[in-house]
Amino acid sequence: MESEKLERLKSLIDDNKGKRKFVQSVELAINFSGINFTKAENRINIEVTLPNGRGKSSKAVLFADDDSLSSKAKEVGATVVRSSELQALQSDKARMNELLKSELMAQPNLMPQIAKALGQFLGPRNKMPRPFLGGDIAAAVTKASSSIYLRSKGKYLPTVHCMVGKENMDVQKIAENIDSVVDSVVKQVGKHNLKSVYVKLTMSAPLRIV
Repeated sequence: MESEKLERLKSLIDDNKGKRKFVQSVELAINFSGINFTKAENRINIEVTLPNGRGKSSKAVLFADDDSLSSKAKEVGATVVRSSELQALQSDKARMNELLKSELMAQPNLMPQIAKALGQFLGPRNKMPRPFLGGDIAAAVTKASSSIYLRSKGKYLPTVHCMVGKENMDVQKIAENIDSVVDSVVKQVGKHNLKSVYVKLTMSAPLRIV
């Protein structure tokens, strides 16, 4: 991020930091022009791994029956849900709501069972688990906790929103997160279709940076 924009971002955060009884999120709004989002092929659906994380720890849930994988997942703090628990999970409102606050992963062979049991609840909320395709489960949990999603929603208005950090993060790290998101979007839609980018804290006025 250019030094002038970085200074304006710093001023925005400094002017609003600590003014609420909670730690405010730093949020990004990206607006587009020249794209017809009513066409399915034009809709935004991008996963971005923020280089500096989201500024908060996230719970991770792994749907798995493999004992070795389950054991390693528990070692890094993930909750494991076995396929035998899916039916009972459906009727447990508290646990279902916890899933919405967690990063979800699953053994690929369990995806059909998960879709049948939980798809009606998780699908419309864009919370279906991502398949874990092997490798380092600890790294996968860390990546999941640092990822955000940009998706066209509602009536497919020409805008997407996401969180890029928390007010108590270092401003340079927030700026790096913002750059990573904007770069990912530009790669998909082209710079010419990027109309504007605004950043704000949860309860602040927005600041235009692009």
